[in-house]
Amino acid sequence: MMKKLILLISISLLFFSCTTNQSTQNSVPNKDENSLKFEPNEDGDYDIVVFDPQYDIYLKTTALPKEYYSKEYYEQKNRQYVMIWNQRYMQPLAYNPDLYAVSIDLDPSIDYGYDFEYKLFNFFRFIEYKYRVRIR
Repeated sequence: MMKKLILLISISLLFFSCTTNQSTQNSVPNKDENSLKFEPNEDGDYDIVVFDPQYDIYLKTTALPKEYYSKEYYEQKNRQYVMIWNQRYMQPLAYNPDLYAVSIDLDPSIDYGYDFEYKLFNFFRFIEYKYRVRIR
């Protein structure tokens, strides 16, 4: 009887000691925190999702109203911003690779829509504002 009890306790200890540690570290930043991705919405237009809560605050409090500039203005400025951004992405020794972590594939033949162009334009302005860099 004693041998069975010791065997049962040993097996239980062995089982519990082999489980994985599932503690989470809240101090480790999420890799997607400041990433930018383009997604078509339900209407077929493209939308931007920025995983930085400060971007939405910036858009509501600091950015000029959408109607301040025309769609063509936003398209032209976004092409310039994307060109400079991608150049910096290709030079990780000269520019912060954490900031320019991804290249942006913006196809000038695609009509992304007025909202998309406005949000992309203000994404670049937000990066300039938050990180004190000039992308112009």
